Amino acid sequence: MSVQQNSAPTAAVTLRRHVLRTELGPCTVRVQRGAGGRNPASGTPDVYLHGAAGSWTSFGPLLSGTPAHARVLIDLPGWGESTEGARPEHFSIEEMARAVIGVLNSLGYRRWNLVGHSMGGFLALHIAAAWPEQTVSVAAISATTFGMSEVARRPLRNLSRLPAFAGMLLLMRSMAALGPAGSALVRSVGATPVMGALMSPFFADPAVIPAGVIRGLGDDARPASFCAAARAAAHYDFRQWRGIRCPVLATRGDRDVFTPPSDLVRLAEIVPHARLVSIPHCGHFANIERPAHVQSLLDDLWSG
Repeated sequence: MSVQQNSAPTAAVTLRRHVLRTELGPCTVRVQRGAGGRNPASGTPDVYLHGAAGSWTSFGPLLSGTPAHARVLIDLPGWGESTEGARPEHFSIEEMARAVIGVLNSLGYRRWNLVGHSMGGFLALHIAAAWPEQTVSVAAISATTFGMSEVARRPLRNLSRLPAFAGMLLLMRSMAALGPAGSALVRSVGATPVMGALMSPFFADPAVIPAGVIRGLGDDARPASFCAAARAAAHYDFRQWRGIRCPVLATRGDRDVFTPPSDLVRLAEIVPHARLVSIPHCGHFANIERPAHVQSLLDDLWSG
C-alpha cells in the first residue's frame, strides 16, 4: 500500500516517489512514465535493482531521455531511503525477492524487465527463476554471484580469490559491529578524499569519476545491510536458476574486481541461453562508467 507520494525532478527526468510497505520494512520507489505519458501501471516496466553498496541513484546515468516503458527504481529495504524500519535480521534472497514482487504488484504491474547491478543482478536472476511467467527479461550488470557467495562463507580463507570483496566484507562487518556509529563513520569518510582512494579499485579510470559520485557511494553505504546481503548469498542454491526462461544479458567490466570472468562462465553452464558481454575499459560500475554502452545493450535486449 502506498503511504506517500510526491513528484521530484532529477535533471530532465521527472520521477514520482512512493513509499510502500513490505515484510522487510517500508520501501521507497520512484516511477517514471514511459513515452507518451501513458499510465505508468500499464505495459511492462523496466525495473532497476541496485547493489549492496548503492541505491537507486547508481542508475542515474541511465535515466536520460524518455523511456519506451515506465521505469521503476527501487531503494531495497535496508538501503537508500528505505532504511527506517528495515529488518536486516530477516534478509534472505527469497524475502528480498518477495519484497520486490510486492512492490511491483502494489504499483499494478504483473510483468517486468529487470535490470540489476551487483547484488541487484543476483536478485534479478532469482526473481526470473522464481517468477518465470512474469519476468520478460533480465540484464545482470556485474552481478556478484558464485565467487562472492563462496567468499562470503569464508572471507579469510578466500581472501586471495576476490580480495576486494573479502576486504570490503571484513570492513563492513567491523563497521556494523559499531552500530549507528559505524554508519556515521563511513559517511564521514565518504566526504573526504580517502573515499576516492578506497573506491578506486572499482573503476577502470577512477580519476575521471566525479567527486559527487564517490560521495554518493559513501552516503549509500549501509554496513549492516551489506553484511546481511552477504549472509543471504552465502548459502544460496544456484541450481534454482535452471528455471530461468527469459532472455538474459550478463555483463562485467574487463577490470571488474567483484565479478570475475568465471562467474559468467558458470552462469552460462546453468543458463545456457544467456548472452555474456565483457565491457572494455570498465570496472564494476558499468552503469556509471559506460552508461551509453550499457544502454545500447539494454536496447538490444528489449528490442529482441
